[in-house]
Amino acid sequence: MKKILTCMMLSFLLSCQSGNTSSVEGKNMSQTPETKIEKIATLAGGCFWCVEADMEKLPGVIKVISGYAGGLGANPTYETYSQMGYIEVVQVYYDAGRLSYEQVLNYFLRHMDPTDAGGQFADRGAAYRSAIFYSTDEEKKIAEKVLHDLGKSGKFNKPIVTEIIKLGTFYPAEEYHQDYYKKNSIRYKYYRNGSGRNTFLEKTWGNDSGTESISTAKYKKPDDATLKKKLTKIQYDVTQKNDTEPPFQNEYDKNKRDGIYVDIVSGEPLFSSLDKFDSGTGWPSFTRPLEPVNIIEKEDRGLFGTRTEVRSRHGNSHLGHVFPDGPKPTGLRYCMNSAALRFIPKEDLEKEGYGLYMKLFSRAK
Repeated sequence: MKKILTCMMLSFLLSCQSGNTSSVEGKNMSQTPETKIEKIATLAGGCFWCVEADMEKLPGVIKVISGYAGGLGANPTYETYSQMGYIEVVQVYYDAGRLSYEQVLNYFLRHMDPTDAGGQFADRGAAYRSAIFYSTDEEKKIAEKVLHDLGKSGKFNKPIVTEIIKLGTFYPAEEYHQDYYKKNSIRYKYYRNGSGRNTFLEKTWGNDSGTESISTAKYKKPDDATLKKKLTKIQYDVTQKNDTEPPFQNEYDKNKRDGIYVDIVSGEPLFSSLDKFDSGTGWPSFTRPLEPVNIIEKEDRGLFGTRTEVRSRHGNSHLGHVFPDGPKPTGLRYCMNSAALRFIPKEDLEKEGYGLYMKLFSRAK
């Protein structure tokens, strides 16, 4: 009997490694483009080479254009924009289906100095001051909230001076400024390192480059004694010892309710029911993360060869593995352990402090 059970478990584990490959073998796995809800955020954080480079690293950003805004007169150039009262800015095109405006701003504020009224780092003068340009009253309200939260967070011992300005005309910068960090990588790195930007950001934020509000950056891992009291044995073994729960006999494999899945340890948002699908493996599977910045992927060399392990950023919980055999639109299968997750149903999102994700489900109807 023990041999039979062992063989059965081995078969199930292999299915989590390989997935339902029979349904995709021999088929064209090219992906169709995902439908994006494109919106634009206009931001000033000093040198637009640096801001463009940082914002393009944010998952959900489609493209970033460097340019000028906030001045008087038409058609500023790199030689004239400062005298005309313009500021170096970037326009961030982002997928509103994956990122909210508030999340874009929270990420942006972690990549500049919002307390410097005289410029940014080595670049001095009004043309390099920080600002958030709004196009609608809603964007203005969100910008005010984000800056207020940052000021109240205690992160800085100086006042927040980033301006909130009504957007007029945006003028794209000259072509040689676009993607400067890619076209002139050595010169860019030399400039950036010498400017003091990297030193400031590392000292101030460390590895925290996320999108959550500074005032609600509450996703932390409790100490081990607390975890042993808080978690069941299977939850502890999965998240802390990298164990795997039994397939099919777990809480969320067949869960079809609307809502989000958070780390059982830290509470950080990880996955959405909108991206969940039945992989046939016996574990909850998703095509993509809800918050990619909360996901860490690591090479896992183990019993079943080399796989890609998935862990949570703040809780450092073992969640499961990701495989390249999922359905469209991503072609990925995030095969997770239910024991590493806590499900927040749609109707409880506001009460549980995850209200910003309500819009996902209202849009899906």
